[in-house]
Amino acid sequence: MKPIPTLQTERLILRPPVHTDFHAYAELMASPRARYMGGPFDGRAAWGMFCNDVAQWQLFGHGCLMIERRATGACVGEVGINHGPLFPEKELGWFVYAGHEGHGYAFEAAVELRDWAFEHLGLPNLVSYIDQDNTRSIALARRMGAMHDPDARGQDPEDLVFRHWPSPSA
Repeated sequence: MKPIPTLQTERLILRPPVHTDFHAYAELMASPRARYMGGPFDGRAAWGMFCNDVAQWQLFGHGCLMIERRATGACVGEVGINHGPLFPEKELGWFVYAGHEGHGYAFEAAVELRDWAFEHLGLPNLVSYIDQDNTRSIALARRMGAMHDPDARGQDPEDLVFRHWPSPSA
């Protein structure tokens, strides 16, 4: 197994999850914001999801990374490539914790991980499964250049599927 990468952008470090990241993760998963991911979830379910995010690195060679601000060391969210029986295709997903929205962290992290996946995993494309009411994630996917793919099967039948392609310069 290859080691889990650490990626860096101008403002962020995308790093492997550690157990001390779980409290903030569980807090988000218990909040009303988790409705866009099928929640809210209790602590037991959140722990299973957190462990799944880590385990995917061993199983598939990709998974989730925590989004940390370089300037402060604060963990502000997560970005990941998900797969397995719950995901029809490899999915690029993201979230930021309360109080950290609106700073472009999800965009910056998602672009970095997307480009890493195309370069290092040789993926032809990725999808993002987005709840149709999650207007902020829909806007982010579009800002990244992803296109709505109405013919793709979603994780949930109500999800919108946005497809990401490698940039022509990649």
